[in-house]
Amino acid sequence: MNIVIQNKASGFSLVEIMVGMVIGLLGFLVILQVFSMSESRNRTTIAGDDAQNGGAIALYGVERDIRVSGFGITASNILGCNMVLPGGWTLASMAPATINHASIPAGDANTDTLLIVYGSGNSTAEGDVITAQPGAAVYTVQTPTSFNAGDQVVTQSQARPAPCDLALNSVVSTDPSAGSVTLESAVAGMSNGTMFNLGQVPRILAYAVRNGTLTVCDYLLNNCGLAANTGNDTIWTPVASNVVSLRAEYGHDSDGDGTVETYNQTTPNTQCGWVRAGAIRIALVTRSNQRAPQATTVAPAWAGTTAINLTGFADWQDYRYKTFETLVPIRNLAWQAAAGC
Repeated sequence: MNIVIQNKASGFSLVEIMVGMVIGLLGFLVILQVFSMSESRNRTTIAGDDAQNGGAIALYGVERDIRVSGFGITASNILGCNMVLPGGWTLASMAPATINHASIPAGDANTDTLLIVYGSGNSTAEGDVITAQPGAAVYTVQTPTSFNAGDQVVTQSQARPAPCDLALNSVVSTDPSAGSVTLESAVAGMSNGTMFNLGQVPRILAYAVRNGTLTVCDYLLNNCGLAANTGNDTIWTPVASNVVSLRAEYGHDSDGDGTVETYNQTTPNTQCGWVRAGAIRIALVTRSNQRAPQATTVAPAWAGTTAINLTGFADWQDYRYKTFETLVPIRNLAWQAAAGC
């Protein structure tokens, strides 16, 4: 009996292998496309969230400073004066909040700047009367317990000088039993004048949009008015990135009825003018850091009369934008009465 053993080849043919590879590649391409679309949407969502969060946080910080602006400097005999700061530079025309202050270098094209001033002292806004000057830098005041060593103060003579040039001075010591306050620097002729207490840490803050970033400069630490400092991020400290516009306007009570009727960028130059400038309307515009070709055809709008203009960015239409705006009352001006206003 003969046994015949047949060897039959098994496996895939070349054609079958090629067909399988093509199907596998097609499936791989579909997976890559789905992943790419998902990742793109994820990046867009995250970028939008970052822009929204950054804008909201930045607006909150600026709004907080505007709300307390003017604390300690709203008295008529120092409002609008020039003040020499400890670093040797001068803050001109001191006011609670100034839009596009002449001393502050402009930010990015078609954006505004803000200069905000406020103190943190224990004295009243009207200041403390200087009853005598027994020493060159020693002053007798009515309420010496309102002052502490390290407080920053401003002394003003009985009659407002013209021009009104003041200096920020530091309290060295106090003597409640003698009713006296000793300052670091002597200022003559202060009998019957006034001492204004700005507290341990007064703030003089300049806000500007520079290179698409909201920045802030502390005038007490650096000369914010020096153009050479604008590119230094240790002086103009970044607050929020992807900020493309800052717009601001004063709200004026034109007829003195306690209600804001008009908005513009005209800075008041009198005590009555400041008392009636009861609010500031502000807008911050942020953009996503992800390009989206031709995503925006019309620049964002806000309630103000000054337009938001983004043409300073050559590719501005290839991004999405978010506008944050609010109306902030300047409370320390509203509480400061002025005769005839």
